[in-house]
Amino acid sequence: MKWLPLAWRNVRRNRRRSLITILLACTGTAALLLASGFALSTYEALREMSARQIGHVVVAHREYFHNDEDAPLSHGLGDSQTVMSDLLADPRVATVVPRLNYSGLISNGDSSAIFLGTGVDPEGEFRINGALTPVEQGRALSTHPAAQGDPEVMLARELARKLKAGVGDTLTLLTTTVDGALNGIDVQVVGIYGTGTPELDERALLTDVATAQRLLRTDKVSTLAVYLYDRDGAPAFAAERARAWPDRALRTWEDLASFYAKVRALYDRIFGVLGIIIVVMVFFAVTNTMSMSVTERTREIGTLAALGTSPGRIVANFATESGIIGLLGALAGMALAGGVTLLLHLFPVMMPPPPGRTEGYPLLFYFSPAVYGTVAVIIIAAAVLAALLAARRGVGKPIVEALSHV
Repeated sequence: MKWLPLAWRNVRRNRRRSLITILLACTGTAALLLASGFALSTYEALREMSARQIGHVVVAHREYFHNDEDAPLSHGLGDSQTVMSDLLADPRVATVVPRLNYSGLISNGDSSAIFLGTGVDPEGEFRINGALTPVEQGRALSTHPAAQGDPEVMLARELARKLKAGVGDTLTLLTTTVDGALNGIDVQVVGIYGTGTPELDERALLTDVATAQRLLRTDKVSTLAVYLYDRDGAPAFAAERARAWPDRALRTWEDLASFYAKVRALYDRIFGVLGIIIVVMVFFAVTNTMSMSVTERTREIGTLAALGTSPGRIVANFATESGIIGLLGALAGMALAGGVTLLLHLFPVMMPPPPGRTEGYPLLFYFSPAVYGTVAVIIIAAAVLAALLAARRGVGKPIVEALSHV
């Protein structure tokens, strides 16, 4: 233990140099933590958004994910009510939301546009995805639509603009039924919403499932989105149900969230390279500091050797000094990153919309004790390794030569 106070006194011997090195280690630590926090925050936001939009587990016809449909809903679920009842009886299931995907033409009488429609259960859909489907004008679909009057429809903002349609207007939906015939239905616009994606804003609309089935003349749905109480239990749940239902296809949200997977792969590479660069910079900064220290203290090294101190003990002392510098830098960097993280939670800063999106998002850094500990260990290890490499050259000199060094 006597070597630890000695190492601390040596760190304080040249305070300016030690302070600069500590500040470099602090900056590197903070940069690594903030970059990791931003990546983890982005991953969590994308996981939550993807799982909500897709469903924790999606149940579909066995050919739904493999082959294109020759006719509308040729790969649809015909026994959706039975399947829903079975799923809702499972204590792990929070809710099940049916969805029916279809497309066609929408007309205001003077002009027409192609639409991509989704038939939903308003009660379940907006309870789960209400925050992801912001209503800009009007209201959401009724959970219990009136028996009289035209069915309700919600239009994406750009589709409404193209059709010059507003809340209360009557439009006509045209599509091909499951039998190949052309069918149309009048609908009333009750709301205009944003999807957050420019391409979907130009095409998307929402109706309730019953309206979509009436338009397509079917009782099928495209998929059933299963929401669990525990999102992380989705793989086990899907595997268990797949064994029980060999005639149906089940996919977890991770299987279908290609955007999340691509963003994560891209960020892993970007922040991985950034982390390596930062660690290398800290390593060379500490190497430079310790090399200068070893050079200046060559006679001290020779004196310790003449008194019988082993080369390993001398190198270990330099490593201890460097470890103290790395530890102080890591602690300061952790405090700096933690302070920035807290400030952004108290005073949010909005980021511009990312590519392919129309809405910005708050800049947040995720706090992870495991990441903080890992980064601190990496910085300290880099500092100690730099000292070991720098000190080995100093202790290799003969004692006489070291004592006569000027």
